[in-house]
Amino acid sequence: MSGETIARRAAPARMAYWQALDSGRILLMAASAMLVIAAFAGMAALRPTVHVRVALAFGAFIAFGELFRLALPGGREAAPIAMVGAMAYAMLLRLPGQRGPITYDVLLVVAVAAIGMAVGALPHIAAGRPAGLTGMCTRLVAVSCVAFIFWPIVSAGLFRLRWEVEFAVIAVVFLVGWLVDALVGALIRADDVGARFSVAVRDEIRLQWPLGLSVGASVIIAVFGAEQIGVMELAVFIGPLLVTQLAFRRYAGIRATYLQTVRSLARVTEVAGYVETGHSRRVSRLAVAVGRGLGLAEPELLALEYAALMHDIGQLSLRDPIPGGATLLVGPDDRERIAKLGADVIRQARVLNDVAELVQYQSRPARGHDPAPPLGSMIIKAANAFDDMVGGSTDRNRSAAALERMRLDPMEYDAGVVAVLTDVAARRVPSRL
Repeated sequence: MSGETIARRAAPARMAYWQALDSGRILLMAASAMLVIAAFAGMAALRPTVHVRVALAFGAFIAFGELFRLALPGGREAAPIAMVGAMAYAMLLRLPGQRGPITYDVLLVVAVAAIGMAVGALPHIAAGRPAGLTGMCTRLVAVSCVAFIFWPIVSAGLFRLRWEVEFAVIAVVFLVGWLVDALVGALIRADDVGARFSVAVRDEIRLQWPLGLSVGASVIIAVFGAEQIGVMELAVFIGPLLVTQLAFRRYAGIRATYLQTVRSLARVTEVAGYVETGHSRRVSRLAVAVGRGLGLAEPELLALEYAALMHDIGQLSLRDPIPGGATLLVGPDDRERIAKLGADVIRQARVLNDVAELVQYQSRPARGHDPAPPLGSMIIKAANAFDDMVGGSTDRNRSAAALERMRLDPMEYDAGVVAVLTDVAARRVPSRL
């Protein structure tokens, strides 16, 4: 291979990020850019009074939070410490010795948050990691919404009332900001993975609410604490927030370890020559894509992914491998025995019983059995049969023939699953499936 060939192939890789941008991301980035431009232009024109020490303290806190971002399941990222700093600055009421609100300029809040996020992202860029631009834009939009909602309330003089009213207003405004963050994140994720927006919203809220509860409590404490001890409270906050973040990081790490272990276990059948190389991975990706098309929630998709990766592990009990590992070539009794043996192996882990159930019932026909197999099992059955007939080929005629064969057997394959599989197969790309 010549150096010229290598250079020609490297160019698309450098453009991959921008080519992958969808309309949702472009709109989000455009909105964020307009907010930042408006903030700096407005500050230059209006020249508002800036409490430099307060702005620097919160800006540094936000940058620190962006530096220690948190990786969440499903490829998500979060910066809870940065969100605490930005939200608290947007709703900061008073400092020791002051009666009126300290933060009275919305544009200042946007500018400080944007600068803090950008500074916190610089070490990631210097280390060769992604800048996390989408996440930062999402957080900036959420903080801007909070600032624009909060300032009219402050102007109305509502915070001359009892502290209970202040507490309630801050909590409600934060909830609105958190919902904006979750909705934008769900919109981007739905575009990324092809999930239904309603399902993406439910998954986002389910995953984010424990972290959001922690961030919300910290924001309220920070706002009221600043009135007593000033911005020095931010230094006190760092410790507990890092401990909370560490707990979420461990959870994400455990989930990643589980998936890596399952993937390694799934490769045993390939290394031993029982199935074709890449079969488990292709079936897993097909199954997850079909599950998304059918509106499965993320926990169900995770169990489906595990089960699809290990659906052939029962073949290790066979004395003689099935040609090509295609269980489609053996009788129903043999398929059921292989599925049951695979489920027994998975149950030994004692934590994947739902996965074992999906594997055990994958051999059952979609119709004619009572009870009917779980939806996940029917998805795996269809995805496995499709890959047995098509393999890694993207030939349209071969795929169409396989799908037609499955459509003509509604007792064996669920019609709804086959319909979604048809849509998924039409989008297949060799490098992805």
